Amino acid sequence: GAAEVMRACRPITKRPLLVKMAPVRLPEIARALEAEGADGLTVINSIPGMAIDVHTRRSKLSKPTGGLSGPLLHPIAVRMVWEVARAVDIPVCGVGGVMTGEDAAEFILAGATAVSVGMSNFVDPASSVRILEELEAWAESQGVSDINELIGALEC
Repeated sequence: GAAEVMRACRPITKRPLLVKMAPVRLPEIARALEAEGADGLTVINSIPGMAIDVHTRRSKLSKPTGGLSGPLLHPIAVRMVWEVARAVDIPVCGVGGVMTGEDAAEFILAGATAVSVGMSNFVDPASSVRILEELEAWAESQGVSDINELIGALEC
């Protein structure tokens, strides 16, 4: 599993090893990766999905299944970041459906120390700049001088 791969990779390099995690058994696997020397975790990878053309009875994709990503995935990814951030002490990068600064802020509040922007770049190649500006404005509206003060600041 993931721990065995990390155990094999860690001795080979002194460079940081950041692991992009599949959306399964996250806290358990995150702890195992941390124990084997992962420097950080990216949560989450896409979730397998299917789309069928009901008229042709064939997959709408080039193969039967494919990775679901984007805004639909965002609330699931936020929950998974929260679960992983509570389970480990290493940095967590939140990824999944970040289209706005508020989306990025959700990951920060859930415990992410970094946020990755993916699909939004396909819609608007300049979206990362806009998202960062929105995130900075949000942090300022929260009355903090350092966004790190908001990491994991979710109030349950």
